[in-house]
Amino acid sequence: MSHAQSLVRALNALTKLPQFSYRTARAAARQDENVDWPRTKAHNDGFNVEVDGCETFVMRDGSQCQWMPGSNSYVARPPR
Repeated sequence: MSHAQSLVRALNALTKLPQFSYRTARAAARQDENVDWPRTKAHNDGFNVEVDGCETFVMRDGSQCQWMPGSNSYVARPPR
């Protein structure tokens, strides 16, 4: 779960910026080598920015960096 915690810290720092968007989050996540892109894409199948806000990122260790729309922040979730 340390993979997700690391990305959560990076993304939550970005959420405080006025220009933060799902694109900003995705660009930052692309720089993290621990993001499992095939699993992230499968998890976010049907993603709609207007409904979902931001994507959840699935990490190589199976943990998730999940967007919480109510708090406008990310949280780390253990592998499922």
